[in-house]
Amino acid sequence: MSVKLLKHIGLFFAAALVACSCGMSKVKEIAITSVGVDYIVPTSPRSVDAKLMLGINNPARNFAIHDVTGVIRYQGKELAHFVSGGMEVEGKIEKVYALPCTVTLADGVSILEVLVIASKGSLTGLTADVDVQAALRKNGVLRAPYHFKDLDISQFTK
Repeated sequence: MSVKLLKHIGLFFAAALVACSCGMSKVKEIAITSVGVDYIVPTSPRSVDAKLMLGINNPARNFAIHDVTGVIRYQGKELAHFVSGGMEVEGKIEKVYALPCTVTLADGVSILEVLVIASKGSLTGLTADVDVQAALRKNGVLRAPYHFKDLDISQFTK
């Protein structure tokens, strides 16, 4: 490749980066404003399918979430693993989105333990580690992973 062609490619990537970053200045302001559960359906003795209702305030541009995975812990002990599909998040709006997911109990955790925790009527002590794959385009261009560790689940219900 010639030096001239490399310079043009470099200029193209620099221009593309500037163009993309102009709309991304508000990405850090994206916030989950509420979390709810629409339904829970048992699929096996150790797993359920559920539909989460997520309130998202997105002052940035549209983006796509390709998948979400994570671990739920109670007082530091792994309780369950979850995985979900994707969804499109509209830009410059606060809206509630439906996110279907599957939750499976961690090894060594019984349904009885979960029922005891649920009977307490409080989410105190529940935390989650969440990995999100998001992209600015539906075709996966400008894909980025986001990792959230030790999220306090009770803060989303206040």
